[in-house]
This record gives sequence, structure tokens and C-alpha cells, in this order.
Amino acid sequence: MRILFAGTPEIAVVPLESINEKFDIVAILTAPDKGRGRGRRVSFSPVKKRAIDLGLKILQPKSLGDPDFLFQIKELKPELLVVVAFGKIFRREFMDLFPMGGINMHPSLLPKYRGPAPIPAVILAGEKETGVTVQRLAMEVDSGDILAVRKILLTGRETTASLSYESSRIGAELLLSVIERMERGEVWGVPQREDEATYCKKVKKEDGLIRWGKSAIEIDRMVRAYFPWPNAYTYMGGELLKILAGSVPDRKNLLETELSNTLPGTVLGTLENYGILVKTGKGVYCIEKLQLQYKKPNNWKAFLNGHPEVLESVLGGSK
Repeated sequence: MRILFAGTPEIAVVPLESINEKFDIVAILTAPDKGRGRGRRVSFSPVKKRAIDLGLKILQPKSLGDPDFLFQIKELKPELLVVVAFGKIFRREFMDLFPMGGINMHPSLLPKYRGPAPIPAVILAGEKETGVTVQRLAMEVDSGDILAVRKILLTGRETTASLSYESSRIGAELLLSVIERMERGEVWGVPQREDEATYCKKVKKEDGLIRWGKSAIEIDRMVRAYFPWPNAYTYMGGELLKILAGSVPDRKNLLETELSNTLPGTVLGTLENYGILVKTGKGVYCIEKLQLQYKKPNNWKAFLNGHPEVLESVLGGSK
């Protein structure tokens, strides 16, 4: 089967590799290159980097409706479009170029968490389970018939990075199974229940700002949901401070500390085997790994060696 694979971020790399081993990928469709950092150095997407390694043809149109691009796709004679986190809406004129239509891997239990960022949304909501769904592409985002699904039970310690990796691995297996069944004409779909649909929004950099008046549990979810991007962050003495990892310690260890009459964001001290203790609106959050802007990430003990002033600070505010 001749496949056009569309994807951009890291979560799409394992599915790309798995499909490339068993099927004919005629080209890779990925986002245009972007300038990053203060020098605006051009960087390639994870999918483009891997496609180069695999020797695959790469397409990066500025517009999916460009006539020259559509002609180029037609010349490739693809039969099926496979999508993993491409982030663009496909119009009818594009989809008509694929005799077998398109399928999409979505890292949630559809119809829950339709939209661009289901993994952070699942962690922020404190869900006990999530999953990966392969669906037929439809004109309405993430609304196509379900072709395959697998649940993932959550421990409550997942980050977006770790859950993305797990979803990528499972998604690759599901996609291969669906494509093989499509070749045999043995695939059928189950319509989604619209009354059960929920939606998530695109994550923005400013979403990572910690408001210490929230509960320790909510802040812990933020730190995990926004790792590795945009990272949960706060300010210490006007300097941006990223919180990369932490936990909510057992309450019995912190009873007296939690009752102290202090403002949320106040650093209360440290606790061996936990980290730097910060008062929140409800409970104490324990910082295990952190990073000052333009500095290297550090565990809490190494950070204290260089910045002992954190023990007398109230985190929060702005620059």
C-alpha cells in the first residue's frame, strides 16, 4: 500500500518508523522549518530529522491548498493518508487524492479530549485512565469513526513526555494493525457518541505560570502536564524559575508546616528525600528539580548550593 505520512513532533516518530518497515511510504508531510532561539537558528522537526535518516521524500508546503503541492501529491499516487499529530486541517480537495481516505492516531479515548493537546489535558484533569485511538479522518476534527483503541491506566506520576512516549509506542502498533486490516478489506468503524465528546485547547507558553494559591495537587499536575513544554514556571526575585519535577509529600510529615501562617509561594525549608517545600493554597508542594532562566537544570540540593537565597524567598509575581 502506498502511504503518505503526515506528522511533525516526537510522538509521530515511532509510528513513522514502524510503518516504514512494512509499507511503502511515498513521502512525509511535515511542518515548515522554524527558527528557534535568540539567533533564530533553523531547526528541523523530529519527523523531518528521522525522515532524512530513512531517506524518505519530504514535503513542507506553506499551504495545503497550493495547486502545485496538490499536483505533487497526485503524481505520487498515494492510496492512504496516515496522520499523527500533524496539526493542520485537511480540506476535501486534498482528501480526495487518497482512494482509501485517511486515518489518524489520537492519544486519548475518543470522543473524550478531542483537540490539539489531549495528553496535557488528561494529566491536568487527574484522569485515572486514558488511551490511544485510531480513527478515520473526518472533516470535523477528531470526529471520525473509531477503528482501534487501547486503554492506558495512569499512575498519577506521568508527565507529558512519558505519556507521549507510551502513546507513541501503542499508537504505532494500532496503526499497523489497522493498515493491515484495510489491505485485507477487514476494517470497519464504530461511530463516536457526540453526547460524550469533550474538547481540549492548544497549550500556550503562559499556561505554565504557577499560581501558588492553587492546591499542591493542582500544581503537581501542572508540573507534570507541562513537561517538557512549556514547563511550569514561577519567579524568584524577578528571575524566571522553571519547576521541572516535584511531588506532594505525605501530609503526616508536614502537619505543622502546613498550618504555618504564611503566604502561598513561601519557601518553608527542605525535607530530606523530598526537596524544597513551598506553601500552596492547600497543602505543601515539594520541588525536586528546577532551573533558573539561562542556567542548567539542577536537582534541589545542587540548586541550593548555588542559590541558598531561595530558602528565604516567596515565589511568584513576575519580572
